[in-house]
Amino acid sequence: MKPYQVTSSLLIKAPAKRLYDIIADYHNGHPLILPKPYFVSLEVEEGGFGASTIINLQMRVFGQTQTFRAAITEPDPGRVLVESDLDGGVVTTFRVLSVDGQTSEVTITTDGKTRRDGVMGLLERYLTENYLHRIYKKELRQLADIAESKTVATRA
Repeated sequence: MKPYQVTSSLLIKAPAKRLYDIIADYHNGHPLILPKPYFVSLEVEEGGFGASTIINLQMRVFGQTQTFRAAITEPDPGRVLVESDLDGGVVTTFRVLSVDGQTSEVTITTDGKTRRDGVMGLLERYLTENYLHRIYKKELRQLADIAESKTVATRA
């Protein structure tokens, strides 16, 4: 099983706190940034904002619906939020860094491992990396659209 990492970033014209609050709000904000048809559903099992939240997420992956259960942590609250898959070892990190107070860089990074070895593992890794990169570009664009439109209330 080979490790892989997928990273995508975008500069967004919005304060870091606003962006982070949208990402960390699993009831109202985060569901709005998940691009269809890739993401089917997001349900909050426990918590709902940032650390100590548990989510159930359904995602269409290569034509198959897969369910993921993840725990949310905040190793650097207000800047870094981590979703750790409780069953598969995949970890997705959201980093929000202020550039100048009104513009921020948001980066989504996923670390995981292929399920296969050899040539099939290489193919799986290639397809996974390309698929996730495409999804994250759309997710970041949706985050930008929502944050720049100011349509989602954020926590005080």
